[in-house]
Amino acid sequence: MSYRNTLDFLMYGWLNADALNGRARFADHSRETFDAVLDTCERIAREKFAPFNRVADREEPRTEVDMDGALKVILPKATHDARAAYAESGMFAAAQDEEMGGMQLPYLVEAAANSFFGIASISIGWNLLTVGNANAILASGTEAQKQVFAANQFNGRWAGTMCLSEPQAGSSLSDITTRAELEDANDALGVRYRLRGNKMWISGGEHDVTENIIHLVLAKIPDENGKLIAGTRGISLFIVPKKMVNGQGELTGQRNDVTLAGLNHKLGWAGTPNTLLNFGEGKFKPGGKAGAVGYLVGKPGEGLKGMFHMMNEARIGIGMAATSLGLAGYYASLDYAKVRTQGRPITGAGKDSSAPQVRLIEHADIKRMLLAQKSICEGALALQLYCAKLVDDKATADVATAQEAALLLEMLTPISKSWPSENCLEANSLAIQIHGGYGYTRDFPVEQYWRDQRLNMIHEGTHAIQAMDLLGRKVVMDGGKGLQLLASKINTTIERAMQVPELAEQGNQLAGALKKIDNATKAAWSTGQPQEALANAVPYMQAFGHVVLAWIWLDVSLANANAPKSGASSAGITPAAQYFYRYELPKIDAWLAVVSSRDMTCAELAEEAF
Repeated sequence: MSYRNTLDFLMYGWLNADALNGRARFADHSRETFDAVLDTCERIAREKFAPFNRVADREEPRTEVDMDGALKVILPKATHDARAAYAESGMFAAAQDEEMGGMQLPYLVEAAANSFFGIASISIGWNLLTVGNANAILASGTEAQKQVFAANQFNGRWAGTMCLSEPQAGSSLSDITTRAELEDANDALGVRYRLRGNKMWISGGEHDVTENIIHLVLAKIPDENGKLIAGTRGISLFIVPKKMVNGQGELTGQRNDVTLAGLNHKLGWAGTPNTLLNFGEGKFKPGGKAGAVGYLVGKPGEGLKGMFHMMNEARIGIGMAATSLGLAGYYASLDYAKVRTQGRPITGAGKDSSAPQVRLIEHADIKRMLLAQKSICEGALALQLYCAKLVDDKATADVATAQEAALLLEMLTPISKSWPSENCLEANSLAIQIHGGYGYTRDFPVEQYWRDQRLNMIHEGTHAIQAMDLLGRKVVMDGGKGLQLLASKINTTIERAMQVPELAEQGNQLAGALKKIDNATKAAWSTGQPQEALANAVPYMQAFGHVVLAWIWLDVSLANANAPKSGASSAGITPAAQYFYRYELPKIDAWLAVVSSRDMTCAELAEEAF
């Protein structure tokens, strides 16, 4: 079954995407328009992205000194062409209002369409930050900021970044030292500050693909004594353009005081420029003064609130990126297994060395590895599409449904980011294994997929950060209201499955797994000591994610059981779901054992033991 068929079944046979046009926002659309968008993106990905995936990986971003004496980043022509085709398709503004030049597509359709680019070349398709940047400005910016900075990213003219981490701070945002000092409260583009500091790990922080780059930067406003406020309370959010613009969005010809300090050369995503940026080092002085010009977004001290709008969106995007890379490896290893001959089948008499060799796919263990990839990657895809549908429900459904969707999305965001990042990495490892020794060579793409995938466990919040968020905040917030809602959704699926004989066993298994999650959550917090509860937050998240994926597979299986009436069923769903329940779901017992006992082996281990 092709990827497009799988996508169509999940969108229409399971999530009923074509019913979204019954909502006012999507009234001008139909399945025909949704399919037209998917067709266009599939074609662009096939023609402009996939053929140049290896080019972008091998021809890494390089630096040159520009006419101003500053470093600039040069990217391959293929990257320029791919982004131009993407911008021309209108996908930067796919879900935006028509007044903003958008198509008012459901986010579900946008996410599905963008998956083609992730499969084709994740290293070239680094557009999610531009959309996330613009959406954050729409959520918190002034009208002028929306019309100048957001609109010019949605139309593809400019690109955007997210500048959080610093060389000395990493994920610890409370320790950032970039400072912003008030300069002009009456600027047409917002309250203007001057920023000084450094930002690290900035994807797309410098390049030659667009005429301007819009940085969203976290910085601290000093107190009345000129000191930075400790912790996160003093953090504010600023728009810092690479090149200065006026109130009409026109370039003024002045460079802002933002310079490239160097490139980070990474294991994967090699085609995406990753940078260290200096703000306010004095090389350029817009308006005759040192300091990078930045425009306040939202209120002072509420920078994390504004930035988390972008970060949560990016986390879902990283989950889809991880899923796409997993699927790319799965399809590559499936194609290889169908044509590569190796070994001979085992019969009742053992192996017959005189018999002709058989294709890899005829061996039981190759089938195991292929089925493992399928159950992981297609399950992850279903999860990402479900979360995308929740985004649409949150924005366009009735009040009760919207509130429910918002709470479910809160619960599932750590899983949607972390689960594919970890498990699709294992899928990519299996893709290499199927290729054997060839999988380790650059003659085949699976080694690149693994390298690209490895970054996703760090991207947009490490595994530990997501786990602490899940067990330390999400499952206990509002007296466990979110966990209760998710459990009720899972139980509804279980009740439906019990009415279908071939799914009843999985329903019972899922019910037992859900009970184990509930017991482990209570046990972890039974002493009320965070250091004990969170000592094994990552194993908890691993188990939690597996239960969520088991639920997703059961719900998809229910849709598949009813699909033959419409001819939309997928023959691969049943074995993939069976594999997950028989091989993957039983793993939760080991993970939850250390959670329930509040095992402190790791937390209390003395440094000397290492």
